[in-house]
Amino acid sequence: MNVITKTVQLPDGRTITIETGKVAKQADGAAVLRMGNTVLLATVCAAKEAVPGTDFMPLQVDYREQYSAAGRFPGGFTKREGKANDDEILTSRLVDRALRPLFPSDYHCEVYVQVMLLSADGVDQPDALAGFAASAAMACSDIPFDYTISEVRVARINGEYVINPTLQQMAEADMDLMVGATKDNIMMVEGEMKEVSEQDLIAALKAAHEAIKPMCDLQDELAKELGTDKKRAYDDEVNDEELRQQIKNELYQPAYDINHQALEKHARHDAFDKLLADFIEKYDAAHTDLSEDELAEKHAEASRYYEDVMRDVMRRCILDEGLRLDGRATDEIRPIWSEVSPLPMPHGSALFQRGETLSLSTCTLGTKLDEKLVDDVLIKSYQRFLLHYNFPPFSTGEAKAQRGVGRREIGHGHLAWRGLKGQIPEDFPYTIRLVSQILESNGSSSMATVCAGTLALMDAGVPMKKPVSGIAMGLIKNPGEEKFAILSDILGDEDHLGDMDFKTTGTRDGLTATQMDIKCDGLSFEILEKALMQAKAGREHILNKMMETISEPRAEMKPQVPRIVAFEIPKEFIGAVIGPGGKIIQQMQEDTGATITIDEADGVGKIQVSAPNKDSIDAAIAKIKAIVAIPEVGEIYEGTVRSVMPYGCFVEILPGKDGLLHISEIDWKRLETVEEAGIKEGDKLQVKLMEIDPKTGKYKLSRRVLLEKPEGYVERERRPRPDRGERRPRPERRENRGHRFEHQDTPDQGYNAE
Repeated sequence: MNVITKTVQLPDGRTITIETGKVAKQADGAAVLRMGNTVLLATVCAAKEAVPGTDFMPLQVDYREQYSAAGRFPGGFTKREGKANDDEILTSRLVDRALRPLFPSDYHCEVYVQVMLLSADGVDQPDALAGFAASAAMACSDIPFDYTISEVRVARINGEYVINPTLQQMAEADMDLMVGATKDNIMMVEGEMKEVSEQDLIAALKAAHEAIKPMCDLQDELAKELGTDKKRAYDDEVNDEELRQQIKNELYQPAYDINHQALEKHARHDAFDKLLADFIEKYDAAHTDLSEDELAEKHAEASRYYEDVMRDVMRRCILDEGLRLDGRATDEIRPIWSEVSPLPMPHGSALFQRGETLSLSTCTLGTKLDEKLVDDVLIKSYQRFLLHYNFPPFSTGEAKAQRGVGRREIGHGHLAWRGLKGQIPEDFPYTIRLVSQILESNGSSSMATVCAGTLALMDAGVPMKKPVSGIAMGLIKNPGEEKFAILSDILGDEDHLGDMDFKTTGTRDGLTATQMDIKCDGLSFEILEKALMQAKAGREHILNKMMETISEPRAEMKPQVPRIVAFEIPKEFIGAVIGPGGKIIQQMQEDTGATITIDEADGVGKIQVSAPNKDSIDAAIAKIKAIVAIPEVGEIYEGTVRSVMPYGCFVEILPGKDGLLHISEIDWKRLETVEEAGIKEGDKLQVKLMEIDPKTGKYKLSRRVLLEKPEGYVERERRPRPDRGERRPRPERRENRGHRFEHQDTPDQGYNAE
């Protein structure tokens, strides 16, 4: 067993260890990462040959967390891990996006990367370590891979940039970024911020990159020691250089001319498709000596070469003439149109269209009972702001069935959620669900979701702190050229054929979320800063257009929105409001028609009362406040007679609080029995609280003080109690538990000696 261990140190002195050669030795590459008590196993396996006809990188990354890692049982009936949850999918995407661009462009074998969380103590965050572990497994294999990478989380805490902060430290962070990079270039960024500046974002990226460099050096050393720096040979593409040159010679200029026409999406695609179809028809006529299978291979090669031509045409038009596919300037935003309340019954709704991308977003407001329970391996919490993003096939004109929610939809929805969630007031009592239906798509539907979501929230009357807009930026930069172009509000084709997809969301005062994927080498921080400042101008333009539709949240919610009142009660009254087995709170809900929820947090009871109308809410609040009210001496109460005794009656002045109305305090006249006053159980009486016994806490009530005193009434003097003299001291009792027959000789002491 050849076990090799390497260690790297973080800027604050903590260490991360990579070990290989002990477990999962049948995989092409395997590495165990340890940081404190957190342990991850990463493995990679690749097929020896590519599936015929594959012209893309078939990479699959799966990150999974085992509940046993934290000493927990999985929830649910089966008590075992099931399909990946949203957080696992999001972590898988982070790793995938950093790894995918670094495989050779002509390598098409299936590659499967699996990362498993095996141990975690809730201190360190494992998702920040998954990318490092995955790349280390690649370094331990002979699978072709251009550069090693790593990923770190960088957070700004009290003005300082912290690499891979603990879960506890994150509570004080105003930036939370995941950064993936090679030793030389940043490849992937995703995260959220509390309205920070573009310069602060760049500073965070620089801090992350400095921490990543030694991690890449470690993997390079590991590969050399294992001998896996020499990668396996492959031959996944068969190229016909003569055909490649023919396509370039014959189709470059016609494609350039189509690009100059600035056609809309489908017309442009049809024109480009016809150009290739005409060439293939002409090629087939000139090569009748080839079999059908041979022609099919040539058609596949021709499509690949034509893709390169279209890519070069698009890039040269932009770099040489500043002309984009739809005719815009590099910093120009497509036409924007929006509308609020297009739907009558949702609590809030909005349409936002930018160019050929359209989002219909709806906002639903619910109670605390509608919160989402998050029960992950390390975190168990509730979410009261949800955002779901749907991308039906018709949005791009595709003729196919819509299946379940895919990884892309989860990722795009999460980015929009991050951009908006910081602008929801913490004391807003409603649970919020935004749903974005993408009805048309040609570039940056996630940013359209942010814009439509803001409008829908304001239409619903959610008092957002500030409105948020979003934009997607692109980059065109050819290797070896100084010339480059930054594109605002990119099209789908500009994303596909370009070098960068950089999305930012923010208010007028700063960034709230970002996502960046880089496909080229040598992206400098100077270019990145220019892209960020151009994005800021674009976001402000979009936000101004949005504010023309609705400039602030509606003052009144729509009639169909359930009304909610939230307030706090002392912690000691929570049990009284709930009652034994929930009896009290259930009865209040039945009597008033309101929904009542109560939680203990921060040392108080937090109550929400919701109902379709104000009367139900007022009735429920009155009942709750009566339970938690503290009786005050001198106050008059409308009480209910609970029991009648020979010496008076007990009156419930507040729920669960009874006082004695002595027979002498019922009326000014002398009563021999309570019944003489006509009082019986269930009667309502007005009484005044005269005294609270300081020792027992019992309440002394009076009814007669509320009645008019008869004219000439004279208070009868009370006879003084006779002096009984000094009492003899009681004899000391002896302990008799378990000794029943030990004291039969002294039965007068009170022991029963049967």
